[in-house]
Amino acid sequence: MRSNHKKILVAMSGGVDSSVAAHLLKQQGFEVGGATIRTWASGECAEKNTKACCGVIGVEDARSVAWKLEIPHYVFNFERAFKTHVVDYFSSEYLEGRTPNPCIACNQHIKTALFWERARALGYDAIATGHYARMGFDESANRYFIKEGKDPGKDQSYVLFPLSQEILERFYLPVGEYSKPEIRQMARELDLNVAEKPDSQEICFIPSNDYGAFLKREQKLEDAPGPIRDRYGNVLGEHRGYYHYTIGQRKGLRIPFKHALYVTEIIPSENVVVVGSKKEVGNRSCRVERINWLLNLNGTKSLRIQAKIRSRHTKAWAILERCSENEVLINFDEPQEAITPGQACVFYEGDRVLGGGWIAVPSEKLCGEPL
Repeated sequence: MRSNHKKILVAMSGGVDSSVAAHLLKQQGFEVGGATIRTWASGECAEKNTKACCGVIGVEDARSVAWKLEIPHYVFNFERAFKTHVVDYFSSEYLEGRTPNPCIACNQHIKTALFWERARALGYDAIATGHYARMGFDESANRYFIKEGKDPGKDQSYVLFPLSQEILERFYLPVGEYSKPEIRQMARELDLNVAEKPDSQEICFIPSNDYGAFLKREQKLEDAPGPIRDRYGNVLGEHRGYYHYTIGQRKGLRIPFKHALYVTEIIPSENVVVVGSKKEVGNRSCRVERINWLLNLNGTKSLRIQAKIRSRHTKAWAILERCSENEVLINFDEPQEAITPGQACVFYEGDRVLGGGWIAVPSEKLCGEPL
């Protein structure tokens, strides 16, 4: 039970959020340690060596904070697992024409599951991160769940939906009760050297944010131009490799046209990118598979919820229709822009995360009908 937890290991990236998380837990009376995860040292990361995932700067910042807080600090080398669960997953999804979310995979496999294994081996009872989300517990169901953080502009509940009950039982989210300005102010008052450190905006192992170049290098891909066409089969231009594009993308198409064009479909088997108008990139429904339920629906087949189809997406009202335990159909009240296969769809009831899964395909079909 959580009441028995005395020692907590914090995943300290070297940023302000996880640094203050360690302070808050120590203030609450826990015996706190910090650990920085080394996850990737290849390509741009090996060259720049500037990110927490890439090398020494994040480690040194975290170590400096741990010294200031007077807590032990460790460094875990998770490069091999990170490559398997995050980088290889990222690459394979893009090559299948889907758009992955590597942050979710990292949170599920690296920052919680693998991190907990190492923490337990060191004698810790629980783990914590600097995510802007909160923990909840449903007494009637005896289940832990994730709640939105109090700062709506920083809420990260979306990226934590896949966590298991085993992890949630020993998982702490101390900064979720605060706003980002409050966290920075605490760091200033503690005189932490990371108080003004900027947030990371891009995928940590691709500092340049050029996914196509990363895939070409890591997968040793050759240039493979192909047609860009509309839904009627008319060829409008040429792409430089379908893996450079995602659903909803507008920039980089280089096609002069009477109105803005957006990627509406990617067909890897034909090396084709399909484009259309902004209206064509909207959809009311999607099939979601591989569901992780944080809260039980107690046999409910249809439920009115709010859902997110991207981390920065505004929650939208929808009807959730259960096709099976592991698959649902989401029917939105209003069309949603760029519902993208490979991204997560997370279900909310108020501020509580009911569960979530992975978007299989935008769909106007009913449960039971083939895709």
